[in-house]
Amino acid sequence: MARKIIQINKNPVYEIGMVATVFSKDTEFYGDLTFKKSLQINGYMEGEIISEGFLVIGEGATVKANIKAKIVIISGTVHGNIEAREKLEILPSGRLYGNIRTAKLKIADGVVFEGKCEMIKSHDKTSDTPKVGEEAETAS
Repeated sequence: MARKIIQINKNPVYEIGMVATVFSKDTEFYGDLTFKKSLQINGYMEGEIISEGFLVIGEGATVKANIKAKIVIISGTVHGNIEAREKLEILPSGRLYGNIRTAKLKIADGVVFEGKCEMIKSHDKTSDTPKVGEEAETAS
């Protein structure tokens, strides 16, 4: 009689869902990173991160990057600015050295945060905002 083999996915699960991809503690990544679903970084990353999904910076991880994502959860160290369109959560072991733009912010006791914070509406998109030196178009 054949046995059924059940594979158990060991990727972390958060309130917002299961992480699709995990970069281990031994992983080093340099460059621009774009993804659609979810990613947890447990190693070292340097560059820029853009995502339609959620990003988790794991405990012990170091990220030197500007980040734009729907949801960001930090329990490691981040050097760079973060734009979390829906929510940014910094857990007790988290350290953030950079500015924040987000619709919802949750910071635990013991967090290190050095930077400025700007609260935005959840439907606010930077692409709709005129850049410095540009004027918004007006109907004539």
